[in-house]
Amino acid sequence: MKHLATACALALCCAFPAHAQEAPAAYDAAKAQAWGANEQGLRGYVFVLLKTGPKRMPDGPARNEMFQGHFANMTRLAKEGLLVYAGPLDGKDGLRGLFIFATSDMEAARKAVDTDPVIVNGEMVAELHKHMGSAALLAVNEWHPKLIKPKP
Repeated sequence: MKHLATACALALCCAFPAHAQEAPAAYDAAKAQAWGANEQGLRGYVFVLLKTGPKRMPDGPARNEMFQGHFANMTRLAKEGLLVYAGPLDGKDGLRGLFIFATSDMEAARKAVDTDPVIVNGEMVAELHKHMGSAALLAVNEWHPKLIKPKP
């Protein structure tokens, strides 16, 4: 967990370099208000680490269906505006993936996590943490589809 905190601190230093203080970008009060940003441009989230669970589902159609449901669940939560970021991890130390929810309500995030087939089936377990991060993260779901190159 210490390494994760260090990586996050380094990411913030790179994303918000000290020299940015010299020439600040134009403040967008409407976006700040719409995205729930505080004076530093931050807002509360729930950060979820997905870890290997106690019940690995055997390879086969049921496992494939479970993961199809996992991806469908993420798509649904993103369309609802609750899931703002998700992605796989390298599997080291049992870490399989992460979610970032656009809420600081741990119970709401837990309820959303508990709808995921990988959690329901015990393939993964979730560890939830309160997190403060850039309110601009809420723009990911708007912009990500615009970065996917269409197949010919």
